[in-house]
Amino acid sequence: MPGSATALAAPSAAPWIAGQRDALLRQSGHAWLLQGPSGLGQFDLALELVRAWLCEQPASESAQESQTFRAACGKCASCHAIDVYAHADLFVLAPETFLLAQGWPLSEDAQKKIDNKERKPSKEIRVEAMRDCIEFCQRTSGRGRGKAVLVYPAERMNGVTANALLKSLEEPPGDVKFVLATESAHQLLPTIRSRCLSHTMTWPALEQSVAWLVSQGQGASQAQRLLKASGQRPQDALDWLQAGHDVAAWAQFPKAMQRGDVSAIKDWSVVELLKSLHKLCHDVMVQKVGGEPRYFEPDELPNMAQASLQRLVQWSRELTQALRTAEHPFSPGLMQEALVSQARLAMASVGRPPDARFGGKSVEQAGLAVRD
Repeated sequence: MPGSATALAAPSAAPWIAGQRDALLRQSGHAWLLQGPSGLGQFDLALELVRAWLCEQPASESAQESQTFRAACGKCASCHAIDVYAHADLFVLAPETFLLAQGWPLSEDAQKKIDNKERKPSKEIRVEAMRDCIEFCQRTSGRGRGKAVLVYPAERMNGVTANALLKSLEEPPGDVKFVLATESAHQLLPTIRSRCLSHTMTWPALEQSVAWLVSQGQGASQAQRLLKASGQRPQDALDWLQAGHDVAAWAQFPKAMQRGDVSAIKDWSVVELLKSLHKLCHDVMVQKVGGEPRYFEPDELPNMAQASLQRLVQWSRELTQALRTAEHPFSPGLMQEALVSQARLAMASVGRPPDARFGGKSVEQAGLAVRD
């Protein structure tokens, strides 16, 4: 993808990522689909594969394996070009919001329109970007190691965009390789899935995850608590910290929601709040039937002895529905207030009257006022 950025030191792959990379590089194929739940490193693994494919001095375990196993050296001109987001033979096909957040450059036309406020960065993979990708695939390799296309998150392709990619997957032009990474493989076209070699992400061992978080600057005890909060997904745990949250805020979250305390989540995004409420709902239902909470410590959860299990199940369904529209252009403040009120009512004692502020309306009706 054209453009330039400040040079970054290439981070070493996490142990569970490196192991999967080495196994995949021993196999042949022109298109991979990396799938699994969030927080397991799909994008990191995809980028590791791309590095290896394009590396000019690939490392190998032995001369006999040099044609199949090529871990990137991290020192050659090709590796450096990827580190500064300026490799001529790599096209990263992703939503503009993701590219901007990660520092990857946009096309000149897209950047100009966003800078001129003609439109906002897209949360989907645009058709225009796919057209640029197809044109990229048809070009000759600039560095002589072939070309690579990285698609993430692949489920952000709409039907038109996915169909445009399908032709290139069926008949790859020249020496181009594809790696698609997704957290929602079921949302991809069956024809896309069938034309890729599929790999399901490996869950890291607890020891690996803790060691990796410690290497990112976390204490061992905090790393273990973060992993519990993230459902043992290390990247999600790190993202939580980088978003400005901490372990103390997570521990206080359940009882703050039971009180209806909106101030406790004032700096959270709507998506963060919804995912956190889903975890809270899971744990209070588990606690209600005598099980062991997954995301919170037992003493962090409110006493649910008098709460209605039926109402908690209904709350879970309402959260699932709200997640489907979480990225629509609604007012975040109003949605947060509605979601917190919904949580308070769901965890209230049996027989507690409904909150009159919302007149019995759903969260979408009560809290999702569309922005002007």
